[in-house]
Amino acid sequence: MSHSSSPSRTLILDEFGTLPRLGQRTVPEPRPGHTLVRVAAATVAHLDLNILDGRFGILPGLPFVPGTQGSGHVIASDTHPEGALVRLRGEGLGLSRDGSWAEHALVPDAAVELMPEGTDPALACMYFSPVGTAWATVHSIAQVRPGERVLVTGASGAVGAMAVQLAARAGAEVVGAVGRPAKLPHVPGVARALLASDLSEEAIGGKADVLIDTVGGKILRNALALVRPRGRAALLGYTAGRELALDLADFFLADVSLLPVNMISRGAEVAPDVLRLLPDLSSGALSLPYERYAMDTLGEAVERLRTGAAVGKIVLDMGNAGN
Repeated sequence: MSHSSSPSRTLILDEFGTLPRLGQRTVPEPRPGHTLVRVAAATVAHLDLNILDGRFGILPGLPFVPGTQGSGHVIASDTHPEGALVRLRGEGLGLSRDGSWAEHALVPDAAVELMPEGTDPALACMYFSPVGTAWATVHSIAQVRPGERVLVTGASGAVGAMAVQLAARAGAEVVGAVGRPAKLPHVPGVARALLASDLSEEAIGGKADVLIDTVGGKILRNALALVRPRGRAALLGYTAGRELALDLADFFLADVSLLPVNMISRGAEVAPDVLRLLPDLSSGALSLPYERYAMDTLGEAVERLRTGAAVGKIVLDMGNAGN
């Protein structure tokens, strides 16, 4: 069926430092080497905000359609089957070429990855990064072992919540810390949930063998003091502050290994493990927290992300807009 005659709702950025406006454009014409997708869902992430603000190394020409990740169904393609659910990312999507914040996206074939039939499009567009990061952190980097006590900060966030669940699956006793009371109920039930301000050796039941820190800043500094000598601390975020000051004498005495989590080099390595977890994510055996917004409530979604109020990932739902 031809989609190109009907208009397509699209979020269009006219000026850096503003929010995109909801407008319409004609559906992009299919062309060789590219796949035309009816977008079902797209993520709103910190990277996207940096681009909206004009604060990123690669900036597109304006006007421009943002959105660095998405998912949807193939309308036309030489390489991917029509109707298949696909994940969209890479190849400059939402950076140097129009992205996923639109009902239709025309993307290079290489930016398209087939998803298992029946996967929730919201899950398809957002699962890879948080699940891959958490998997690499718990297994390759921190090497969590059965019976260890693991402290996870930012435990209601997408990566934090997944790290909590994967550490528990690895046989650890898990404590999940969050910065604000509203987030306590969102820490997965396999962990003991605490406020970061209440963290102490007593509160967590003794020293931690492993710290998985997703926030940085003062919370990281306080949590590091709770790790046993020869314990490990995997560091993978800095939303609460980018700097960590160490007194070297204390650092040597504490004898805790600081392990940076850099996913740039690990994406391909964790891909098979992440794909194996997809059925558990689909069934809810593993839960990935996220909030869903319609295209016309992007402003609210951005505000929740900027203020740190959002629980988990943020997904724009294009599925409800008239096909």
